[in-house]
Amino acid sequence: MSRPRVVLGVSGGIAAYKACELLRRFTESGHDVTVVPTAAALEFVGAPTWAALSGKPVSAEVWTGVHEVPHVRLGQTADLVVVAPATADLLAKAAHGLADDLLTNTLLTARCPVVLAPAMHTEMWEHPATTANVATLRSRGVLVVEPAEGRLTGADTGKGRLPDPEEIFEVCRDVLGRAASGTSAATGGAADLAGRHVVVSAGGTRERLDPVRFLSNRSSGRQGYALARAAAARGAEVTLVAANVALADPAGVKVVRVESTAELRDAVLSAAAGADAVVMAAAPSDFRPTTTSDTKIKKADDGSAPSITLQQNPDILKEISHHRARPDQVVVGFAAETGDATGSVLDLARAKLARKGCDLLVVNDVSGGAVFGSTDNEAVILGADGSAVDVPHGSKSALAHQIWDEVVARLSRPASSG
Repeated sequence: MSRPRVVLGVSGGIAAYKACELLRRFTESGHDVTVVPTAAALEFVGAPTWAALSGKPVSAEVWTGVHEVPHVRLGQTADLVVVAPATADLLAKAAHGLADDLLTNTLLTARCPVVLAPAMHTEMWEHPATTANVATLRSRGVLVVEPAEGRLTGADTGKGRLPDPEEIFEVCRDVLGRAASGTSAATGGAADLAGRHVVVSAGGTRERLDPVRFLSNRSSGRQGYALARAAAARGAEVTLVAANVALADPAGVKVVRVESTAELRDAVLSAAAGADAVVMAAAPSDFRPTTTSDTKIKKADDGSAPSITLQQNPDILKEISHHRARPDQVVVGFAAETGDATGSVLDLARAKLARKGCDLLVVNDVSGGAVFGSTDNEAVILGADGSAVDVPHGSKSALAHQIWDEVVARLSRPASSG
């Protein structure tokens, strides 16, 4: 069986050592990887390291093995080209079509998806020249992943840090999967969420009882993170509002961390003000205690339990659906249902869709605790227009892309009618 062919480009930044971990993830998952470093990258990590990890000879020059025309063949035969780290110099050369080494030649000849993961100091990332180069590359369908914020070289901190290699790998796997399925957005054309800003919420909120106890739920945040990662892979600017999630930040995604439902509401409303779509995958607590204790609630000597009075939390999904920041904004909700004496899972979900006023409702049957914490999911996507899409059991990434397919179809309707 043929293995996906990946060209891993490495340009000359201190983060080059992190590409070793990315290479390991590709090779261990069965990809055929050819590493193409720049001459500067080889000052940080030597060719023997890349050769040993990839199982292939490594060269930065177009003259090595010239009879095989590597400066053309590598790009022509690749299923994916990813450059991590991509320096400001590499971005500038790629944007202007310069080809002075094997990597930049490969970028010019590639007819497959291209992913660039920049890493540089904040001042370089924010410079107008880099901003213009990134915009040019994205307009050509290149997926330029937003760098992370954190510790840079030396004592500096800020935006420009290479995202976690595991998350870069997940983005690449998403892109490869869409290309293999024939999705046009991943085969060299512009990503279908490019130029869009989307907001995704994830995780389960906590409502404080005392300094050590809280009310919460079983949401792991995995589906929300899969949605954020999928949107980034499709070119969107993504804001992820994460409530108590213990997962690595998705590459290229702005993460806003919250704890309570009130904090979740404030963060979602703020981010939604400029968003094309809002996907509420988080599980906000429906109730919160009317009072909280500043000290730990102690056990009573007589064995009695304290009485806790609850009040309802705001309905965030209903609020953003009925009071949209813009008329063409697409709003997606989630419903975790079990069915009861009043109706089936889908009966209850359809009633909730009408009550909430959102465009799409993703319905999970969680009888017996299904879905929570799992890497897989299955759902029915109900539309306010009466549509219903069954998504069979599969990865949460697959469900995420199906949801975005439905969102994109609705985002495109106003433009097509205008």
